[in-house]
Amino acid sequence: MPTKIRLQRHGKKGKPFYQIVAADARAKRDGKFIEKLGIYNPNTNPATIEIDFEKTLQWVKSGAQPTDTMRAILSYKGVLYKDHLDRGVAKGAHTQEQADAKFEQWLNEKQSKIQGKADGLAKAAADEAKKRLAAEKEVNETRAKAIAAKNSELTEAVAAEEAEAATEEVVEAEAPATEGEEKAAE
Repeated sequence: MPTKIRLQRHGKKGKPFYQIVAADARAKRDGKFIEKLGIYNPNTNPATIEIDFEKTLQWVKSGAQPTDTMRAILSYKGVLYKDHLDRGVAKGAHTQEQADAKFEQWLNEKQSKIQGKADGLAKAAADEAKKRLAAEKEVNETRAKAIAAKNSELTEAVAAEEAEAATEEVVEAEAPATEGEEKAAE
């Protein structure tokens, strides 16, 4: 029975979520499988990959062929590298301790790269939030200045109207007196 390690799609439209399975090559994509090996969620950044390392390594050693995408994922997680090192031990190229040391060194380098990417994404998100906050503060300041200018114009207009009304009252108060004086003078 030809066995494949492949992805089985789940999730809704536009939000795929995959199970990593070992299945008969003749089975449908989302059909019957032999064993579930892990999950893969490409919706997160970086993508979430949870894999049962020992089970997957056992399937690779027993001859299960990964699909192209699964080959990339297994390489990313180190399953294929571990298989490569174990084959070297079997051939006598190096000892098991040397292979384990190489694999641990590779894992540490990989973890530092992943952590660096996650830190970079977090820093970029924080910088973007700071930029949005600064832009919002700038917009608020311009609005406040515009409101203050409008309010000062209104107060000036009200003061001018009051002054005009006061001068009209003074003119009206003086006008009847001059009319009365004119009549008295006649």
